[in-house]
Amino acid sequence: MVFIKVREGENIEEALRRFKRECERNGILKEIKRREFHLSASLRRKLKAQEARRKMRRARRKRPR
Repeated sequence: MVFIKVREGENIEEALRRFKRECERNGILKEIKRREFHLSASLRRKLKAQEARRKMRRARRKRPR
């Protein structure tokens, strides 16, 4: 759970911006999106393998020759 303390003299927009940043840093939004719908185990494995291939391609492109 993310908590922030509103600072003295801080307006609500700044506090909300800090709260959103903390949520992003803690991976809350990513977790919410992950739990939004059910994936079967086979589909989850397939997506994980696709993600691994994508990361490998990106790493290969960034690697100097």
